[in-house]
Amino acid sequence: MVNGRTVLERFPAGGPRGSWPAEEFAQARRMEGLAAEVVMDLASDTFLVVVRGGDTAR
Repeated sequence: MVNGRTVLERFPAGGPRGSWPAEEFAQARRMEGLAAEVVMDLASDTFLVVVRGGDTAR
């Protein structure tokens, strides 16, 4: 957990589909009841699917 967020998955930003794989993964987690969102980590050039705080316990 970093800054109150838990990283569920990482996706390379340089992929041919851009953020779509991360968005699709986050949508699937939201369908499971997690408040997943996609953020960009500029330092590692990756899209991260994260949940804030204790949302992983749902």
